Amino acid sequence: MHADLWTFSLNTYAKPGVEDACLALQAQGANVCLLLCAAWLGRRGVRCEAERSRQLQALAEPWHEQVVQPLRQLRLQWRTAASQDVGLKVLRDQVKALELAAEQQLLQRLEALGRDWPEVGAEDLDPWLEAVTAQVAGLNRDALRQLRVAVSQA
Repeated sequence: MHADLWTFSLNTYAKPGVEDACLALQAQGANVCLLLCAAWLGRRGVRCEAERSRQLQALAEPWHEQVVQPLRQLRLQWRTAASQDVGLKVLRDQVKALELAAEQQLLQRLEALGRDWPEVGAEDLDPWLEAVTAQVAGLNRDALRQLRVAVSQA
């Protein structure tokens, strides 16, 4: 039995080097929630198909752009000022918590979409990771490799 996507994501993110790899990929425009979902599906042995990848991206992109990104931008915008203003730091921490909650909600939505896709028994990790990063320009292959290795060692 495989863990739910949220638990899988937390466990994967806690592995050595994964946080740095995910942040590097995120800085290049990759959607980390989508990457973690792809890793979860691939690890479970769900076959990567173009239509499934499109469905995941169609679900993830609007939520990421309209909910997660604005919260992240606000949090980053307040970083310097919050280090000198206790009240703003409290607000920034609340925004950070909202950003994490928004990511958790996205992961739950992605899981609901892919939960019933049949498992074929063989890991399909590489095709999934490639499918959800195909449109990321100048993708950091080392960071993607670090994520792939961490997920494969589960």
